Amino acid sequence: MDHQQELTKQGWAVRTAESIMERSPLLHACNGHGGKWSYDYGVVLKGFEALWRRTGDERYFLYMQKQIDEFVQEDGRIRGYAQDEYNIDHINNGKLMFALHNKTGEAKYRTAADLLRGQLASHPRTSEGAFWHKQIYPYQIWLDGLYMGAPFYLQYQLEFAGGEGLDDVTKQFLLCEKHTRDAKTGLLYHAWDEKKVQPWCDPQTGLSPHFWGRSLGWFVMALVDTLELLPATQSDAPELRRILTDTLTALRRYQDADSGAWYQIVDQADRKGNYREASATSMIAYAMAKGIRLGALDDSWREPLELAFRGLIDEFVLETKEGWINLNKNCQVAGLGGADQRDGSFAYYISEPIVTNDQKGLGAFLQACVEYELLLPRPTNSGASSDQYASRSDQAVHKTAPSTGVSSVGAEGAS
Repeated sequence: MDHQQELTKQGWAVRTAESIMERSPLLHACNGHGGKWSYDYGVVLKGFEALWRRTGDERYFLYMQKQIDEFVQEDGRIRGYAQDEYNIDHINNGKLMFALHNKTGEAKYRTAADLLRGQLASHPRTSEGAFWHKQIYPYQIWLDGLYMGAPFYLQYQLEFAGGEGLDDVTKQFLLCEKHTRDAKTGLLYHAWDEKKVQPWCDPQTGLSPHFWGRSLGWFVMALVDTLELLPATQSDAPELRRILTDTLTALRRYQDADSGAWYQIVDQADRKGNYREASATSMIAYAMAKGIRLGALDDSWREPLELAFRGLIDEFVLETKEGWINLNKNCQVAGLGGADQRDGSFAYYISEPIVTNDQKGLGAFLQACVEYELLLPRPTNSGASSDQYASRSDQAVHKTAPSTGVSSVGAEGAS
């Protein structure tokens, strides 16, 4: 059996990880990042961490370590990171420090985690205690920020702070849902401005105008990642499970019946210009699969998960002539305000470039594949590895496409 046949047998997670390693030896040198400390890497590398834990393949750990070591210096300082920027996105890569420190024992990873935790200690907040998305976006809660900050904050408190202060982590979700949830649809708006002064917000509610798919994806990913770590006895744990179920129930109503995917603007599938979007679909599928595995969701969620995962493969995945996995139809960036004065309109979200192999999308897809495959029945052949099974939708991709890593980083504050 040749290498490509073996990868095909092993399923989508392995095939995607192998494609990333071959195509992107250094994540920061790809996709227009220009060596910046970008949160995109953490999305990809959390997928590698999950796959390493599932398979025991040290190559996945070493790939993860190599990417982080490009930034974390021997004294624990992080190249390109400025704490006083107070950018919640810059916390995301810190999630990798725990596994790196635990496995290697190297102090630099603990020091880097301490540095990032130090940002949260003085990060600006709303009047109720929610982190601003960034210092340059004052008094604003964005759904994206929950993924960037909350799981790191929780794991740090559990591993390095004696489990103290967990209520401050869960409060971030409670406040976010309180201010962004739409009573009619159950969906969450992309962002909320406490001062109600931003050009993109409703002056009465402070809310942005639309339900952006990837922002909802960030939010439900953050919930399941937090619930995985949060002690069941913590007082807000039931409420976080309720928020997860309610948000996914709302999203389920807008899952495209034909493709299983979600649209860029979730509730306006029939509007001209709207499109099925890969990163949001990956994130929502991940949250469903992980929620089922954790017991936060019951087995009734397997049906929409199956539809979503089949949709991911059929709608978005193409295989190159090298056997690499391409993920198509990713929104490159989207944000609100900033130097470009992004207005949050439907036309704005639809105008952002649609690209292949954006790292946010690829990382979410890899994580979704790992979680989905964990739910599959294990092979009965005792001589087979636990990973030597293919996706149920594997036969769908006998298509080929040009190899590509094309994508670039967009405006400041985009997710």
